Order: sequence, then structure tokens, then C-alpha cells
Amino acid sequence: MLNEMTNAIAEKITTYPIVETFHSVQGEGNYTGVSAFFLRLGGCDVACPWCDTKESWNAKPHPKRSVLELAEEVKQAQPAIAIITGGEPLLHNLTPLTTAIREQNIPVHLETSGSHPFSGEFDWVTFSPKQFKAPHSSIYPHVNELKVVIVNEYDLKWAEQQSALVPPETVKYLQPEWNTPQSKDLIFKYILKNPQWRISLQTHKLLQVR
Repeated sequence: MLNEMTNAIAEKITTYPIVETFHSVQGEGNYTGVSAFFLRLGGCDVACPWCDTKESWNAKPHPKRSVLELAEEVKQAQPAIAIITGGEPLLHNLTPLTTAIREQNIPVHLETSGSHPFSGEFDWVTFSPKQFKAPHSSIYPHVNELKVVIVNEYDLKWAEQQSALVPPETVKYLQPEWNTPQSKDLIFKYILKNPQWRISLQTHKLLQVR
């Protein structure tokens, strides 16, 4: 009962810096093509050079919105899944937000570099580790999907190092860096010799949707 009361209070008072919310389809990984409502949180200290949402790095310019308001927006959209992304969402305590959305009977997914302590209750966790900031050890037991962006040969070694740390049932993806055309051929050849991996394409960019 005490935990329920604490969660209820947290839902009422917690706010998050929100870069944008939108209803689209998941463009990458295991849930490609699925109707998804995205909540993009502000704040990131990983600073990937290829990042296509650099406006999310600084949380300060973005309006703070309440958990209840965000959960209601997800409910109104009625997507198949809700995806909390960033930025780096684990900069924030995600438990109040995930609790409120899951109370709407909508599965909640996380997209994270894992660079900060794990929080929240998720139905699916997509882990995209970056060499620029080491993942926090708390992420590894929760990973359902490992997705590593590949630019060069060394990134493949990094992917294998991270693969050894996630649960054995984790679905494993290599994703070409969008502005590095040769990365597609590198991944294609690698997967032919290493069938435990799959290729992930950013189909939302091909479709020219968010």
C-alpha cells in the first residue's frame, strides 16, 4: 500500500523536459513498422557525432511536462507501444512515467545508451551502447535488444564486447551509420559470417517520416 501511495504522489508531481512527442511507427530494430507513440526527453551527455537530434542534448530549453499529462496524451493516441527516447532518457528517474503509461495498458519501450543507472518498468529495452560514454552496469540484465551503430571495423569489436554482457536471449542488431555508406557493406559481410547478428535499417528515414 505504501509503495502504491508513493507512486501516486510521484505521478502527480514529477515532470520531464520534453523535446517532442509524436505518433509514428517504430523505424528500427525488432519492432520496425509498429504503431508507436514517441516521448523524446531532453538531456544527453553522450554526444554521438552522428546524432540526428542534437537539439535534445540540452534539457534546459525544453518545456517540462507532467507525468499525468504525458500519460493522457499516450492514451489518446492509442498506439501499439509507447517509446521513451532522447536525448538520454536514463538521465531522469523514469519510474513515475513508465508506471503511469503502463496503467493505460500500453506497453512501454526504452531506447537508451545505458550511460546512467537504470530506472523504470519496461516491456522492452533497446540498448545502444556508445564508446563515447561507458554504459552503467545496471543496464545489462534488462536488455531485450542490443543495437550497435557501426562506422568502422573497430565498432564491430565493440559490438562483440557488449554482446558478451547482455542476456543470451537478447536480439542483436548492427545498424549502419546513416552518413557512412560503406558501413552497410561492412555489416552485410560481417553478418554473413556471424549469424547471431541481424541488420537494422532506419526505415523511418527511408519513408521520410519521423
